[in-house]
Amino acid sequence: MKKLIVFAFAAAIASSTFAAGKVGIVDMMVLVRNHRTYDSNKELLTKTDKENQDKLDAMKSDLDSIQKEGAKLAEELRSPMLSTTKKAELEDKIMKVQNKFLAAQAELRKEALRAQQDLAALESRILRTQAEDIKGTVAKYAEKNGYDLVLETSAALYSAKSYDITDEILKAMGVDPKEAKGKESDKDEGK
Repeated sequence: MKKLIVFAFAAAIASSTFAAGKVGIVDMMVLVRNHRTYDSNKELLTKTDKENQDKLDAMKSDLDSIQKEGAKLAEELRSPMLSTTKKAELEDKIMKVQNKFLAAQAELRKEALRAQQDLAALESRILRTQAEDIKGTVAKYAEKNGYDLVLETSAALYSAKSYDITDEILKAMGVDPKEAKGKESDKDEGK
């Protein structure tokens, strides 16, 4: 019981201290979508993904060529007119083509995985850089305007609209909030 009273007293002190501070919330998705580098970064990711896909498509084309070569050799092997020597040569060629096919298939899988990992790493670096820049803008705005705490909207189960400072941060980023991408008005227009 004594622990419960101490906890309630500590919670009351903490909530009264917290209530005395100035709090704001921001929608990070809106801020990210309106960051000055968002469009160029999106283009870079799209371009990189396309380059990777083109390389993989070329490798798949090579794989198909090897497979066709193997099928042609297998068809030749079915001929009843083959000598034992020619049959042995064809079987040897087929074995080499199979090995070449398996190696090319393994290389394709390896390249696909590498491309996927590289793209994910690039996207992560881009998002981290954008987030750091946005955090810096939020921190400057918060310090200048006396905010004690600024949370991301998803961190709050509920908050009054009066706590939302996303538009002010957009302005600090040089973006007109009325023209911002990803705002609720955009979602309403899509219905």
